[in-house]
Amino acid sequence: MPPGPPPAPPDALRAVAAGLLNLTGLGLGYALLRRWAAAAACWAATAVLLFVALPADADGVPASALAVYALFLVLAAVHGAFAGLRTRLTWPGRAPLALLLGVLLLAVPVGGALWYDDAREEAVQQALLDRLRHADELVTAAGRQPFTASRADYRTALGVYRDLAVHHPGSRAAGKVPDRMRTYYATVGAAYGRHAYCEAIEPLTYLRTVPRTMPAGQLGPLSRWPDGRLADSLYACGSTALAGGGADWVTHFGDLLDTFPGSAPAAKVVPAVESAVGKAEKAVDGGSPCAAVERLRGLDTEIGRLAGSAGQSADGLTKAAARAGRSGDAGGYACGVDQYRDGDFDSAQKTMEQFVADTGGGARRDRAKKIAIAAEVAQTIPAAGKKLPTTASGGSISVTVKNDSPDEVTVLYTGPVTGSFTLKACGRCTSYSLVSTLVRGFKPCDDSGRNYPQRTLSLPAGTTYFVHKPHGGSTATPASDTAKLRPGYIYTECAYTTQTFGSGT
Repeated sequence: MPPGPPPAPPDALRAVAAGLLNLTGLGLGYALLRRWAAAAACWAATAVLLFVALPADADGVPASALAVYALFLVLAAVHGAFAGLRTRLTWPGRAPLALLLGVLLLAVPVGGALWYDDAREEAVQQALLDRLRHADELVTAAGRQPFTASRADYRTALGVYRDLAVHHPGSRAAGKVPDRMRTYYATVGAAYGRHAYCEAIEPLTYLRTVPRTMPAGQLGPLSRWPDGRLADSLYACGSTALAGGGADWVTHFGDLLDTFPGSAPAAKVVPAVESAVGKAEKAVDGGSPCAAVERLRGLDTEIGRLAGSAGQSADGLTKAAARAGRSGDAGGYACGVDQYRDGDFDSAQKTMEQFVADTGGGARRDRAKKIAIAAEVAQTIPAAGKKLPTTASGGSISVTVKNDSPDEVTVLYTGPVTGSFTLKACGRCTSYSLVSTLVRGFKPCDDSGRNYPQRTLSLPAGTTYFVHKPHGGSTATPASDTAKLRPGYIYTECAYTTQTFGSGT
């Protein structure tokens, strides 16, 4: 074999040209030196990088891949420079021309990097727009469901809008966030537009928390958008609950007076409460006076609770509560009369006794006492409750009531005249045995040697119902008597105790 060509004399320009040609990533330095295996390695490395980098996405090329490729190019450039120091290039013949070609070809990787950076930036913009689009879809879907079921989706979408506005302020997606926030507010608060005021309270309250997380520049007037709507909703929902007898009105009005004390809806709270009291007062004279009384007493409690934290509205609410309380107490009379007429004598007695305790005087109070007595009598003798008692007193027939028992006795009577009194216990009296009461000629209260506690009444003719009720912890059961009083007679009622078999009296 003929000997290989002798090495060329050293040429620094040629070495630099070969290194630059390899630094382009195209392996041209090796190709012009006829080192094809090394050139193929350069081509393979560049192909691998292109495979990893393309198509451009938002994440870009992994830093490790770029570092390895850059190191490879530097090594290829250094190795090519050493190889080109004593090896002639196949083309071009002159080193300066090759050096110029290497400098020009460096534009290829530089231009490719710039193009890739633009492509990656566009990919980032598209990825951010995709995130924005997904958040928009979440808001649209959430708007078709109740707020309680879609709250999490609203929060997720808000988190996306905030991230775009705060961490990607110059992106095209961030530029669309203010417009999206208008849609967001309109969707979350849509119940207000449908006049579903109670349903609107929770989402509008949530919208007032949004400015805590979003930059102020992204919201503008939206930061105050929920305020007036929430105030209207709290008043409307509270008014509906107040009219319907619900308890939530205290919460809604309380929130309104606490959060928006100077608003127009807040100024309507006291008139609304006064109107509710007025309607309940009118209802006392209607067909269900007891329900109206219960309503007034409930209003007294609820308005008083609201007044405790009502600020400048407290005085008006306190007056309305006092009015409801007074009207509720006064309405107890109508309620007791209604219960009496319905035959609910136990309730009528308790109601009238409470009415007497709550009122200071007046004709109604006197008659309420009579009705309470008659109701108690009617619980033992139902016929006594057929008519409401009057405040009449006195009569022409003398009825003496004596106590021949060891117990203090309260005597209740009703009929043309109603009343009650108490007789002291008979000091030397004892309970009669059951057998003795069955003997012919048995007459209690007939011992002339005893000074029986007694009281003489003057009653009109007619049927009078008596009930004797023992006191002092006695276990004796009440006794009753129905007396048909006629003119020209003198009557005696005797209260005595009978000892039955066992321990009962």
